[in-house]
Amino acid sequence: MSYAYPRSHGASSASYRPASRETDMEPATLSQQMRDYLPSWTQQWAMELTNGIQSRDGVLSLLRRTFRWIFTITNALVVLWACTLWWGERTIFQDSVKACAWGNWEKWPQDAVPHHVAFIADPQLVDPHTYPGRPWPMSTLTVKFTDQYMRRSFSTLQKELGPDSVLFLGDLFDGGREWATATSSSPEKRYQKYKDRFWKKEFHRFTKIFMDTWNHGDGHASDPRGRRMITSLPGNHDLGFGSGVQIPVRERFQSFFGKGNRVDVIGNHTFVLVDTVSLSAMDQPDPETGSSGAGTGEGVLPNQRIWAETEQFLNNMNVHRGRAEMESLRMMRNESEGHLYVHRAVDILEPSFYRRPQPEIAGLPAILLTHVPLYRKPATPCGPYRERYPPTDDNLEEDERNSIPMGRGYQYQNVLTPTISRDIVSKVGPNLVHVYSGDDHDYCEIAHHEFSGSPREITVKSLSWAMGIRRPGFVMTSLWNPIDKATGQSLQSSGSGRTVQNHLCLLPDQLSIFINYGLVLAFTLIVLLLRAVFVVKHPSQASAADPILPLSENRSRPPQRPARYKSPSSSTSSSTLPSPHGLASRATNNPPLHATYASADEDELSSAKWKPTRDGSGRRAGRNTTTAGKIKGEFVDSVKYVAGIVFSWYFFLIWRW
Repeated sequence: MSYAYPRSHGASSASYRPASRETDMEPATLSQQMRDYLPSWTQQWAMELTNGIQSRDGVLSLLRRTFRWIFTITNALVVLWACTLWWGERTIFQDSVKACAWGNWEKWPQDAVPHHVAFIADPQLVDPHTYPGRPWPMSTLTVKFTDQYMRRSFSTLQKELGPDSVLFLGDLFDGGREWATATSSSPEKRYQKYKDRFWKKEFHRFTKIFMDTWNHGDGHASDPRGRRMITSLPGNHDLGFGSGVQIPVRERFQSFFGKGNRVDVIGNHTFVLVDTVSLSAMDQPDPETGSSGAGTGEGVLPNQRIWAETEQFLNNMNVHRGRAEMESLRMMRNESEGHLYVHRAVDILEPSFYRRPQPEIAGLPAILLTHVPLYRKPATPCGPYRERYPPTDDNLEEDERNSIPMGRGYQYQNVLTPTISRDIVSKVGPNLVHVYSGDDHDYCEIAHHEFSGSPREITVKSLSWAMGIRRPGFVMTSLWNPIDKATGQSLQSSGSGRTVQNHLCLLPDQLSIFINYGLVLAFTLIVLLLRAVFVVKHPSQASAADPILPLSENRSRPPQRPARYKSPSSSTSSSTLPSPHGLASRATNNPPLHATYASADEDELSSAKWKPTRDGSGRRAGRNTTTAGKIKGEFVDSVKYVAGIVFSWYFFLIWRW
């Protein structure tokens, strides 16, 4: 069957061809079907890409639309968040540590090669003992963020500064004293369910945070004898305090970290570490007898087993110091270590013997390390770097708020007693030039004029931001003491106190970082809400300005058949033929590109069901009918878009520490 077409003026009959039913009902190709499932702005971009290959104007249009697609409000917010998170998770840590570079503050002769030391105090890994009433998930997030903060800080310290030695000043754990061993358990019932396995998990946490990142600083080492990390000094949260120390708990700690009482020569200075939390049991009442453990003369009391090891170490300090200093001098002279034997003939029944040189103190400057600060007069000011209560006047001799308070409680004591403090200082020996302590969590620096030489003591800030301070930190110490390798005597003409220089390095304020995140979040939500209102109120302008936005929908018009669905009886007028401008033109004359219809017959269009489907941005077309509903939908969709990218970036940053 053929059809007759009317001739138009000026047109030849050759320009008209009969259209068959098969031609009208030709199904859409696979590429057309796939393109129709894309969001409208993607279809337009793809069509203009195709047209752009054929014309210069198409290329310019493509570039303009691509430019508008990239530079949108939502993408601008994503960039803002990316920069903010990079600053809060990386830049601020690097800048804080770089500002403490050794060359920025140490003042030695030009040819000096100092030994660099970093003192770390009170990491106190957060555990169930820290916030016993904090519910999940806050408890888990607290552990995650405090561990992340310390690992990032310590790793940055190693990469940027690379100290030759790192010394910890105790309280490695927060509840280490509470976790049971095979023969002991916590005196508090609520912690008795935590067994020895839990303590070992906490040890692995400590290893992951500090020991796994230790090698990041190997490239900065200046000491030819290598780098070292000493973590054996215990705190009251590791063992308990005084008569509360349990021997099995202490033995477990020492088996993993080493002896709490030791002497090391570092940077030509003699470092003496004293387990003062155990020694403090000396002047505390015995828990079983109610009397002091010292001076009873009635055998070994339970309390004496706690402090006897440290007391014996102090009584033999000359031997410990002399041996450590002699071994250090031998290493500097490249001499082999060994015993000197007497070569002579002896009777087979005579006991063999050897002669060892009696160790003598070489006289190196001594530095004392204790977890609990030494005693000082009440209200002794701590100086201008104390965070909690800065001094009101630098010239005050007493400042109650700026000082370390004199107090004690369950398993803690803020300072050592006067008796124990004098005993330690007198037995450490001559040339005590400096003392470093922890426990207080905040910075404090004083001079002990009551002792010979007036040694200075620095109480180091905690490294954790969960210990009641906003700006955690650590103390950097530069040691330079050139000595005679034969005698150990200092070659400096100045006093021994000039061999030590200190600097407080402050770390970022984590709470302030979270506050900044909150401000950016509030700004983001306000901008996205205003954007959603503008999109709904001015759809045509919004579509031109923001290609991500959906095309406007005219709900007053009856649904029309998409161009690819043609009736056999319909004419091939200009309204049914595809527009020469592609999908962009179709979008203005037809319903939204993401709409499909249940029926394709012309007779059923009046009762056709309009089925909304999702477009490429995840929006469901036609789901909102009121203005408020449309604003809400657009707001939620834009929040999801921004949040999806931002959270992916944030998880990457915290996953990579």
